[in-house]
Amino acid sequence: MEKTIITDIELSLETKSIKKLVWEYALPAIIGTITTALHSIIDRMFIGHGVSALAISGLGITFPVMILTSSVGLLVGAGATSRISLALGEKNKERAEQILGNSLLLLIVLNIIVTAVFLLYLKPILMAFGASELTYPYARDYLQIIIPGNIFVSMCFSFNNMMRVSGYPKKAMYTMFIGAVCNVILTPLFIFGFGMGIRGTAVSTVIAMFVGLIFVMYHFVQPDSLIRLKMKYIRFNWTIIIAIVSIGLSPFLMQAAATLVAILMNTQLMKYGDELAVGAFSIYNSLAMVVVMVAVGLNQGMQPIIGYNYGAKKYDRVKATLFYGMKMATIITSIGFILGMFLPQFLAYLFTTDPHLIGITERGTRIAMLAFPVIGFQIVASSYFQSIGQAKKSIILTLIRQILFLIPALWILPNFFGLDGVWVANPVSDFVAAMVSIGFLIHQSKALNKLIDESKL
Repeated sequence: MEKTIITDIELSLETKSIKKLVWEYALPAIIGTITTALHSIIDRMFIGHGVSALAISGLGITFPVMILTSSVGLLVGAGATSRISLALGEKNKERAEQILGNSLLLLIVLNIIVTAVFLLYLKPILMAFGASELTYPYARDYLQIIIPGNIFVSMCFSFNNMMRVSGYPKKAMYTMFIGAVCNVILTPLFIFGFGMGIRGTAVSTVIAMFVGLIFVMYHFVQPDSLIRLKMKYIRFNWTIIIAIVSIGLSPFLMQAAATLVAILMNTQLMKYGDELAVGAFSIYNSLAMVVVMVAVGLNQGMQPIIGYNYGAKKYDRVKATLFYGMKMATIITSIGFILGMFLPQFLAYLFTTDPHLIGITERGTRIAMLAFPVIGFQIVASSYFQSIGQAKKSIILTLIRQILFLIPALWILPNFFGLDGVWVANPVSDFVAAMVSIGFLIHQSKALNKLIDESKL
């Protein structure tokens, strides 16, 4: 039975039409990433209508903390998925299972450390991240529950990605769908039924992700799974750990940089606006997240195809997947741009009825999404280098936008344009980073052409 599964997956990845294969893997991944995004979006909708406009701002203050805590899952999950994909392409199933076992231990240890640090220093961290006396109570109540429960969130997302790259994209989609449905049912129950306010949102999220985690871990102990979680591999192997971290370092640094950006964004919004400006950015971020998550889902669908074929030295299929993915990602983010330009007020109404908050959100969304069409191929470019094991290039592409361009823009532009300057920093940095990404992609296209020619000799 196991041999048949392996053969089917290998034949599919090596021979099926690239377009069909990309969507076979990408559609479940896109549904999964959108349902993931729905966790936070649903939370903000219910909080905005069921608690208050300031509660949305309080949730916005938690954004840097959530990014930072989720970076642990990305460090392990992204590194492990890339390494598993490459190992399967090299027909090394044992190594893939060693990566699986080491990932479990690493996730547990890192999440315990992160939880302890944040709970011990929660108030000073939140005040440094832009909280005010009005928004701090909401942020505190939410994080006191979410942070301890983050171990379930982190493990669910990480092992779900490993499930996907090992040949089970539909099962990976079901995991996220199960979590989203639980969240939709439980969030209003805890907020309105039990009167728990913002704490109810946190409780429902943790429960939903725990249910998803049970589903995904059950998969990895089944005898007919392509790779299995075996006790003999649940022990630290430093060679495996270094291999995971070396690849996972790119998305981890991306998250760390995103944390700095989110902190600076919140403090600048407070300086040049007020608490509601922070809430407006939280709403915009929810809208942008949906579009970006579709592109990320496309990336996740491409990852096993690129990683496997690169490991199998089928470079022509790698190149075809890369360029098809860039085209599709650009179309996706361009659709997001159109929605942001023409429907920002309607989208804001989904989260709040406060006219001041809606007005700030409408203007900010139109400004922030000006360069959205160029984000798509940037996401694909960074993920591509991660998928083939070239972590340094992936890190460079990530940090160039966040550190080299966005952070200086957030410091400089508000001095000239006030609150609008905070919003316009996003499209300015996106556009400049896009130009750099094009240079990387031209060079990589030439490198792939050379590998293709060599493989035909």
